[in-house]
Amino acid sequence: MKKLLLTLFLLTTGLGIFSSQAQDNLILISGKIIDKDSKEPLIGAGIQVKGTVTGSITDSKGALL
Repeated sequence: MKKLLLTLFLLTTGLGIFSSQAQDNLILISGKIIDKDSKEPLIGAGIQVKGTVTGSITDSKGALL
């Protein structure tokens, strides 16, 4: 029983450390994407962080979601 409790404790503690490290790298990107010429918002335009699979698309007002 002690080994089981120790194992559970170590697993949950380890997961908490990994979770906090992931949150330390969290970056919030916000803005509005507009057409260069017409200055109209670009609906559904996508952006992606270079070298990653992290990205977002714009809403009906050109704002990043």
